[in-house]
Amino acid sequence: MRPPVSSLHVAIACGGTGGHLFPGLAVGRELAARGTQVTLLISPKEVDQAAVQGLGDLRTATLPAVGLQGRNYGSFLMGFMMAWRAAHRCFSDRSLSPRPPEAVLGMGGFTAAPPMLAGRRLGAATFLHESNTVPGRANRMLARWTRESFTGFEETGGRWGRTPVTFTGTPVREAIARLRPIRDPRAAKTALGLEPERPVLLVTGGSQGARGLNRWVCDTLPGLAAAAPDLQFIHLSGTPDLPEVQAAHRALGLRSVVLPFLQEMHLALEAADAVVSRAGASSLAELAALRLPSVLIPLPTAQDNHQYHNAAVLSRAGAALLMEQSNPDPARLQGGILAVLKDAALRDSMRTALGALDHPEAAATIAECILEHLRQPFTQAARRGTSARGLPLPTRWIPFKEAA
Repeated sequence: MRPPVSSLHVAIACGGTGGHLFPGLAVGRELAARGTQVTLLISPKEVDQAAVQGLGDLRTATLPAVGLQGRNYGSFLMGFMMAWRAAHRCFSDRSLSPRPPEAVLGMGGFTAAPPMLAGRRLGAATFLHESNTVPGRANRMLARWTRESFTGFEETGGRWGRTPVTFTGTPVREAIARLRPIRDPRAAKTALGLEPERPVLLVTGGSQGARGLNRWVCDTLPGLAAAAPDLQFIHLSGTPDLPEVQAAHRALGLRSVVLPFLQEMHLALEAADAVVSRAGASSLAELAALRLPSVLIPLPTAQDNHQYHNAAVLSRAGAALLMEQSNPDPARLQGGILAVLKDAALRDSMRTALGALDHPEAAATIAECILEHLRQPFTQAARRGTSARGLPLPTRWIPFKEAA
């Protein structure tokens, strides 16, 4: 007999970065709308904690963040096991969770790995979403133990081996999704203290900022100010570069909103006429959703150069201009920015291409795929068999006392 959707519990491991958190939150809302119990597993980072404030319909649990930087294998393994134990306790302790999850969805990154493995140990079906064109190391490791993997780009499907893969696109945060049919740039500009009739360039390096991008844009500001004197700016610099970026805008007397970050990111995107951005997959999905022409400057140190490959997909489709940071020529960046601001034919063609890359149904598709798996006959014996096969953690590592 198929279990009713309302009796199901799905955990979503989406902590660590906004690029993992916001798509995971979008899927969580779709599952909750279908009557499913949802637990969001997040990290202690400020971006995670701020984003989940006021989520009345979704439970949240904070797990230790896990990251592999260079060769910090000792601290990585220690953090991994701490997160595994915390997730196992969260799933199995009835005072923390009314029941273990029937499924765990990992949105990418090593922070998602411990709860996925802990859930699998308790018999949960596991799923992955990979938003980038090149799968990350954690997802490559986990793919063999998942029921199904979901991808943000069609190009990613051929990189998974034998794991079942479904192309869904990358979900965008609810505040962005609501703007698809009703975007009002004039109102957004006014709300940010900008002139509603003048164009706005949004510069953003993501939640952590971007020093190379910031410096290249600052070097380009004098030429832009001379060539487009009516241009206004929203420059989200990250905290480390804030004084330098503020000084560059102030010296030219520009009408600018310069902040380390903006919690209401949807307002900045709604106000923008063009964008200069890194090429994280979640950011690109939001640009596609709002049909925003952009100049993309991939982070050159990104793992497996995945931001370059993400940006290249949009560039080949004619949806964005791609410029590599290895050649930070102000005249080149100025030419690209002015093109997306002033060339009407280019802007129209970009918007058309962005529309083809937008997937408004992504979160709903992922939610339905997971529920369809869980609607199949799923007895306790089958769950025990699932958890016993191919578990990648040595038994001696399993903290049985935590599960008592």
